[in-house]
Amino acid sequence: MTTEFAPAKVNLTLHVTGQREDGYHLLDSLVMFADVRDRLDIFSANTLSLTVEGPMADGVPADMANSILKCAQLFKPQDDGAAFLLTKNLPASAGIGGGSADAAAAFRGLLDHWGPKAPETLFHKGFDPAELSAEETSKISAQLKDLGADVPVCLFSRTARMQGIGEKLSFYRSLPSLNAVLVNPGIAVSTPAVFKELKSKKNGPMPTPPQHFGRTKDLIAWVADQRNDLQRPAVTLFPEIGYVLRALEFSNGCKLSRMSGSGATCFGLYENERFAQAAATRLTQLHPDWWVKSCVLGG
Repeated sequence: MTTEFAPAKVNLTLHVTGQREDGYHLLDSLVMFADVRDRLDIFSANTLSLTVEGPMADGVPADMANSILKCAQLFKPQDDGAAFLLTKNLPASAGIGGGSADAAAAFRGLLDHWGPKAPETLFHKGFDPAELSAEETSKISAQLKDLGADVPVCLFSRTARMQGIGEKLSFYRSLPSLNAVLVNPGIAVSTPAVFKELKSKKNGPMPTPPQHFGRTKDLIAWVADQRNDLQRPAVTLFPEIGYVLRALEFSNGCKLSRMSGSGATCFGLYENERFAQAAATRLTQLHPDWWVKSCVLGG
């Protein structure tokens, strides 16, 4: 058995800078990954199959509509298969890359599971950005981008600036970790609908983040000066997101509240772990139907 984990992706910023002729939107985003994650176990089998369990399993497809099986089908050896068991802890259609993170976990796990049988199209050098050239990183991204725009960055699960349609990655190794609370009000958001509601598709790019911040509060202040261009249209379509943002904003110790990706998950950033955990406990008490997790981003 091979086990991989699929951490939640959090877009601290998300600037929409244009739209290509094929409809894909151009993005500029600073991404961190949380210590909240799905688990993927891979077992030997003659065919491909997927079982989904866990607290967020309801509604998650277990057929070829699932990104895990799409990834496996794309790269599997001719006469082999794999049986996947996904423990779903992250909400789906939530703006934190759950499906993309699962596909990336499948890719990493299958390299180990299939070993020498894995086709040459799989990348065998590993996934530490410090060990890869920009050309090699681009090669990996090109192999996986058709599975979803977030799959390349989720493959590495490292703090990164994500540009283009998600295939251009620049990694940040020295940014401080952030104490955060993730909240989802229990609604699935349509990413195409949110983009359609966005009035301007050509907005200013994100300034290049410094490679170093002296203090955590300096990083939070820098993030606060940036945007998520999808937040306003998402709140317009799904007012529940606005309620979550306000609940986070007014929680004790919160320095910034913002939506991740196209929603509906939002995050609050806190000055320390104690404030984050206390806020998560209080929000869970006030809104037991919300998905609420205290976590650490980066690190």
